[in-house]
Amino acid sequence: MSETAPKKKHSVLLIDDDQFLLSMYSIKFKNLGFEVETITSATSALQKLRDGLKPDMVLCDLVMPTMDGLEFIRRFKEERLSPSSLVVVLSNFGQSAEVEKAKDLGVDGFIIKASTIPSEVVAEVKALLTKKK
Repeated sequence: MSETAPKKKHSVLLIDDDQFLLSMYSIKFKNLGFEVETITSATSALQKLRDGLKPDMVLCDLVMPTMDGLEFIRRFKEERLSPSSLVVVLSNFGQSAEVEKAKDLGVDGFIIKASTIPSEVVAEVKALLTKKK
């Protein structure tokens, strides 16, 4: 008799300075079985990752106080904090120059918050994680 191990939940790190959005996305992801960590600053997120957090997916806003999302992504990649994590920008800031800067940093996706409902964001994340396997 062999027992099958429980299926590992996907983990997501959400970084955004908007607490309301973090709560809303957190509920959406948790309702679909994700483990969710929310952090309101890129600086705190870097520290949490340096302390050993290894999410399957990092969703990061671009416009945040102290350190913006592009700087966070640059440091995250430079320090190789969680090399197997996918990184997706989740921002209202969708000018082509910003999208290109993010792509140059090696992000796995770019989602515009204003034109995407939360369930579509979750579906996009699930699709990227499935493709990664």
